[in-house]
This record gives sequence, structure tokens and C-alpha cells, in this order.
Amino acid sequence: MKAITLGPQGLQYTEHPDKRPEQGQVKVRLKTAGLNHRDLFIIAAASATEGAPGPLHPCVLGSDGAGVIEETGEGVSGLAQGMEVIINPCLGWNRAVEVPVVPDILGYPADGTFAEYVIVPEENVVPKPAYLSWEEAGVLPLAALTAYRALFTRGGLKRGDHVLIPGIGGGVATFAALMAAAAGARVTVTSRSEAKRAEALQLPVTQVIDSNTRWREELGNYPVDLILDSVGPATFGQYFEVIKPGGRIVMFGASSGDDLTIPARAIFFPQLQLLGTSMGSHEEFTAMLRFMEQHQIHPIMDSVYSLAETPLALQRMERAEQLGNIALRIG
Repeated sequence: MKAITLGPQGLQYTEHPDKRPEQGQVKVRLKTAGLNHRDLFIIAAASATEGAPGPLHPCVLGSDGAGVIEETGEGVSGLAQGMEVIINPCLGWNRAVEVPVVPDILGYPADGTFAEYVIVPEENVVPKPAYLSWEEAGVLPLAALTAYRALFTRGGLKRGDHVLIPGIGGGVATFAALMAAAAGARVTVTSRSEAKRAEALQLPVTQVIDSNTRWREELGNYPVDLILDSVGPATFGQYFEVIKPGGRIVMFGASSGDDLTIPARAIFFPQLQLLGTSMGSHEEFTAMLRFMEQHQIHPIMDSVYSLAETPLALQRMERAEQLGNIALRIG
């Protein structure tokens, strides 16, 4: 099968061994796949390994995907050839309270979705929501799951809350903005990019502000209940100026680096909650799909590339040019 692999020769569009599903597994003929920053992190980590541009054994990248069941392994029940499905990329995490040390995610080291076929455990395929196009379904899983857990499980979002999402642009941030608005929250987003701020005005958000301004002045009389942080050091200092006493900061990324300076009194005097999150469970994945369908939320689509054009798609993401999700059309 054709696939995008990362191996000793780096990133390649090449033939990769086509396998059959084993017991409890499902083989899916992919229609579409979605890009995530995780793909860039894996490539960067492999490139930093001394002596080789990639893993010794080629691995298919990609965590998100949607397609049609081609074959089922022994013991699989309730799933049949021809079913249209969407893939939950988080492996082996069933219940929200059973948090793994590090989530096991499709796409490395397990072969992922940048290919004509993928094999996953039967519990990791869910019927594709009929209202979504193939491109929309293919980009949804990882980002929407991360956003849902950050907002609701960890962030405890309630109707009427004011949610601040710094660095609007990527899939998680745009999904979070759409979900928060659907849940009845006031939503404010920020960006350094004038073009992205203009595009963000098309989202169901209340306010769009320049990341380089003083947020407290921009927000005026609307302090924040919940901040979803994927940026880290570059914006972290401003959070304490705009968040309400008893507010929550939920962290799911660190695009500007890992090292933070946290003023202790700014946490304990206003009794803030500083929470971490990453991906989500199968329980949350199905709840997220129900929420999306209930509110008829469609992913924000940035662009669509062919599988062979994956390197170009990754370059667009690396340059942070997108607003929304980047899809791959397969086959």
C-alpha cells in the first residue's frame, strides 16, 4: 500500500507492507486523514537522533482518519465490512478517570493513518457521523477529543462562563472555540497574526484580540473563568492579570517552550486551579461525538492535500499558516 513513512531515509511517500487484521482488530480502507502538530514533533524528534534521520524500521505517521471497514479479525463483533467509521487514535484508554502516564497514540510507534489502510483495535472504530463530510471526519478525532476533555472534563465549563483561548489557529483551539460557543460560553481568542484575527472573526466568538496587547485592557469588565493554554511561556504571564479568583487554567501544549516561571502568590491568593490534560479516553471520545452531532458542529477546514502532498501540508502547519484543520484525501 502507499503510505507516508518515517524511517532511516527520513520522510518518504513509498510502498509499505499491507497486513491483515489479527484477533480483535479491524482493517480500515482510509478515505481521509488529518494532520496534527504531533506529526511535526515526531519528525523533529527523529531528526534530532544522532546518526539517523528517522527510526530504524519505517513507521507510518498520522493519528487521525476516517474510512470504510475492509476486513475484520477473528472475534470482532458488531462491525462489518463496508461500515463507514471514524478512528479514535488514543489506544487502550477506556474510562476518563483511568489516566495513563502518557497516552498511547496511533501514528508512532504503531502504524498510523497516512496510508491507504490502517489496522486498529475494534474498540477504536466508531460509526462516522452522517452529517460530516469525509474530509471533516478525517480531521476530527485527536484535536476534537483533546478540546472536549480540556473544556469539560478538566475545565468544568458551564453555560455563561468566559473562556479565553490564546493562539487561535490550530485544530484544538478552533474545536475548543466552536464547542465552548455551542455550550453557551462567552469566547475570547487571541493571535499575533492580523490575518488570523480577521479569519477568527468568522468563528462564533465574542472577541478577538491581538496577543501582543495588554489583555486586561482589551477585556475590560470581562474577567475570565477558564483559560485553555497551548502556548506556554510566551503568554502565561498575562493569564494572572485577566483570570477571576477561583478560575481554571488548563494546559494541553507548549508551543513557545517548556520552562515557565509561576508566581506562587498569583496561584494561592486567588485560589486558582492549574490543570494539565492530554488527549482523552474512549468514554470521552463517544461523548465528544454526541456533543458534536447534537450541536451540528463542523470542523473549520483550512486546506486539503493528496496523500503524496503530505510534505507540503506539513510545511504549511510548521509555518503556522493554517486556521483550522488540514486534511489528506486518500485514494
